[in-house]
Amino acid sequence: MDNRLQINQPIQPLRKTQQQNKAVQKNKKTDSPSFKDILGEKMNGKGKLSFSKHAQKRINSRSIPVSKVEIDKLNSGVEKARNKGARDSLVMVNKVAYIVSVENNTVVTAVDEESMEDNVFTNIDSAVFMK
Repeated sequence: MDNRLQINQPIQPLRKTQQQNKAVQKNKKTDSPSFKDILGEKMNGKGKLSFSKHAQKRINSRSIPVSKVEIDKLNSGVEKARNKGARDSLVMVNKVAYIVSVENNTVVTAVDEESMEDNVFTNIDSAVFMK
């Protein structure tokens, strides 16, 4: 029994015309960042640290002070974790524990010292303690 596929016409590669190529280039937006730029920014950790809705609720409900100094320390801690290859990290800043998705540059939750008793932090691969 012959299992070969039989084709009656020769296979031809698809070719784009010069006009089609020009149309594609015209449709590209030059003012938006390229994929390469965005990827480079993410890989270098230059993206702005964001707070999830859950983290924002916890910060508000627990009256956790978040000043520019704390944000700077948190950013520095996340950068240290990123440099060590961390993906999900606990970053301690002024007796506040922040769980951060290093890959997404997002604070997932925040726990102050009073709420920390008997808490267990799971699904983290690193811890950074900032002074």
